[in-house]
Amino acid sequence: MNFQFQHKELYWLLTGIVLLVMLYIFIVRWKQNVLKKAGDEKLVKALIKGYSAKRFFIKFFLVLLAFVAGVLAVMNPRQAGAGDKPARKGIDAAIALDVSKSMLASDYAPNRLERAKQFILKLLDKMPDDRIALILFAGKAYLQMPLTADHGAAKLFVSSATPEAVPQQGTVISDALEMSAKAFSPADKRFKAVILISDGEDHDENAVVTARELSQQGVMISSVGIGSSGRVNHTGFYYG
Repeated sequence: MNFQFQHKELYWLLTGIVLLVMLYIFIVRWKQNVLKKAGDEKLVKALIKGYSAKRFFIKFFLVLLAFVAGVLAVMNPRQAGAGDKPARKGIDAAIALDVSKSMLASDYAPNRLERAKQFILKLLDKMPDDRIALILFAGKAYLQMPLTADHGAAKLFVSSATPEAVPQQGTVISDALEMSAKAFSPADKRFKAVILISDGEDHDENAVVTARELSQQGVMISSVGIGSSGRVNHTGFYYG
């Protein structure tokens, strides 16, 4: 069987093994130095007779194995071959969610952000064959989750989205669109879509220009305004 990793770029996380080994060596040497300074050797041995260096090493080794297993799981190993032959149906979609503090307005109960989350969760249920990326934005945009077919993970990221995830406040829609475009692979010719969800509290003059540029690159952009009538500045564009 041939295996490959979906996220090969995360291999650098394995450098954590070196840090763990260095930490283990540091602790062992520290314990040895403490014992030497503690006093009478026989008395010290009597006090620590329940301690086992062998058991301590086994615990460290198990922690090391768990760390390696966690990194490999994040890299998502999968079998290459027969399982990859059927063409996957669906599209690649980047969901850009506005998490600025204005989204906490309660004109839509319980607030705009929670209503947006509910909308996204329902949307995910209707997109079982699509890969999803999640971008959170306010005054700056961040790729919260790269493209994945794991909708369970996507729902967890959506549910945990808060204004604290983006320290810089504002509503820079153009930045959100640019970050959404970066979530797609240029080599992948699959249909691409950006779903922008915002209350449009601040006007971003570059948003329409950026949307037009992405549309020319074959990316369809849909905007969803969140807020009651008269209290939300709709982004006002739909390109596809």
